Amino acid sequence: MVNFTEVSNKTNNQTVEIVRSTLLALVLLSFCVFIYFVTIILYVFFTTPHVRENARYILFVHMLINDTLLLSVLIFVSLVAIFDVYIPVPICYALVMYSTSSFKVTAYNLAIMSFERYFAICYPLRHAQVCTMQRSLLVIGVMWLLSSTPLVPDFIAMCYSMPKNFFSTSLICQWSTFAMNSFQLTLRSLMEITTFILVGLVILYTYVKVMVVARKIGSGRSSALKAEKTVLLHAFQLGLCMMYFSYSFTDAYLRKYFYFIPITNFFLFMCIPRYISPLIYGVRDEVFRKYIRKMNFFV
Repeated sequence: MVNFTEVSNKTNNQTVEIVRSTLLALVLLSFCVFIYFVTIILYVFFTTPHVRENARYILFVHMLINDTLLLSVLIFVSLVAIFDVYIPVPICYALVMYSTSSFKVTAYNLAIMSFERYFAICYPLRHAQVCTMQRSLLVIGVMWLLSSTPLVPDFIAMCYSMPKNFFSTSLICQWSTFAMNSFQLTLRSLMEITTFILVGLVILYTYVKVMVVARKIGSGRSSALKAEKTVLLHAFQLGLCMMYFSYSFTDAYLRKYFYFIPITNFFLFMCIPRYISPLIYGVRDEVFRKYIRKMNFFV
């Protein structure tokens, strides 16, 4: 006789694989589209001198490059984890620590870009003096320094808890592999929460200030209204990034019911916030749109 339980389990497994494969294909396809737009924007940036020297676009392009590298690393790590590929611990650790720093840099970059719009609208006469190319590059360096500094105590704490010859082994690369004691978990949670609270407050403050100016000058200054919408989009983007912290909860309580929860979380809360970046300053921006049309990338 036919074992209906085995047939049912086989059908369920096939359904799960189909759903997971579909989501994975969606992630890869959307990433290719994202790369296409990023390539266009980078071409315009590096071939247009006055755009290349503008603090606004320097910060934006830095965020695009950072997000592209971050997504490349995360997609690679996700693929090797999905297909149970073992990679050397040093390589995995470097990838995980880079993605940890890069994730925070995205939040810092959103805050600085909101500040740049704040100065452009609220202090237009001082904007050229404050938001220079040199200061933009300096701020980018500070962002990476702030995001990388917590990795030092994290690494020291991990070394005290790791087994012997740990770095000479291979494993399936996951962030949780390198969380070996409560101090690391507490430090990481504290830094992430602090980062996103501070960035959220900065974006809220700049949005309120820009909104007040936009309301005062009314329709006479469309740039203020556009800046208000841009800061609001930054807040939306940050909100989506913060939703990724729900990963641990959904993974713990829903994964036993939905095997494809991890890749769904990855697509919705890690990929989507970064996929909208080219639209916020790229296709939506008049300067980029003008040069894109001249080069006939698309109309």
